[in-house]
Amino acid sequence: MKIFLAILMLLVNFFKCAFLSGLDTAKIILFKHDSMISGLAEISYGELNENTASLLGALITLTPGTSLINIDTQSGVLVLHLLDLERKDETLKSIQQDFCEYLKTINEVMI
Repeated sequence: MKIFLAILMLLVNFFKCAFLSGLDTAKIILFKHDSMISGLAEISYGELNENTASLLGALITLTPGTSLINIDTQSGVLVLHLLDLERKDETLKSIQQDFCEYLKTINEVMI
């Protein structure tokens, strides 16, 4: 039951994030494209195994405005490209809350 709930919440959060990020990306493209600052950011994937980190990378890439650049397995870090670097802290916090917490639950059950 625990893994079912984690998968369900992961899917709900993914669709929520994809929708909201799509709106934000459209606003950036239509209204902020001249003053936009994009760039790279790093986020730790902590105790997730490499397969689960790859799933996290896919979820991040499928969410508009963010793309996975590299998975550094040596340091346990994902390198991301963010379309709006000014919202870096908010974006990374959202990834941790909406994806990582549920992936940790799934990862624990799969081990």
